Amino acid sequence: MSEHPARATLAKRRADVSAMFDRVAERYDLANDVISLGQDRAWRKAVVEAVRPRPGMRILDLAAGTGTSSQTFADEGALVFPTDLSLGMLTVGKRRLPGLGFVAGDALQLPYVDDAFDAVTISFGLRNVEHTEAALVELRRVTRPGGRLVICEFSTPTWAPFRLVYRNYLLAALPRMADLVSSNPAAYRYLAESILDWPDQPGLADLIASAGWTGVEWRNLSSGIVALHRATA
Repeated sequence: MSEHPARATLAKRRADVSAMFDRVAERYDLANDVISLGQDRAWRKAVVEAVRPRPGMRILDLAAGTGTSSQTFADEGALVFPTDLSLGMLTVGKRRLPGLGFVAGDALQLPYVDDAFDAVTISFGLRNVEHTEAALVELRRVTRPGGRLVICEFSTPTWAPFRLVYRNYLLAALPRMADLVSSNPAAYRYLAESILDWPDQPGLADLIASAGWTGVEWRNLSSGIVALHRATA
């Protein structure tokens, strides 16, 4: 019997989360594209626009997975550090993008010195961290004064009638789609539950501010299915 379950629970124990992503690594990017109905590309583009990478800029891409987002920053000349808890994701990423310097790292104990980065970003990963505010404090520690934080995460649709439709999609349609494209469909049942359990846009903004970030603001993407939060160290 496997030491860890096929999916994490809302307790988000680090070992369970890491093992779950190890199991989905090979088909992770394909599954995301299918399940998001192709919207993930627009969301990644919005992240790049918010980070504004430039040559020589030092960027921490946390929960980088297979490095899809990190490569975009590197293409702009930035010095990017793709960092993830899942060794399975890092292994797949290094095979596909050998030019990137992948780093194994825990969001709650980042392997970097204070004030190391001009920008830190995490897309669809903060929701999976065991202690959200502690991770935000740790991200603040490794960001230089005046540096930027960009968080892209699932959120709460802004139009009330659509929220019910979206909830039904998460609980019913998403797991069925995952059955077709994912190597570990159970992980996507966790995905649905974790999205529904996640704070809304103002709730996450409050957590970011309480972790010491300033100028917190957000922009809704896809009618609030996803929100892009930004702040300054």
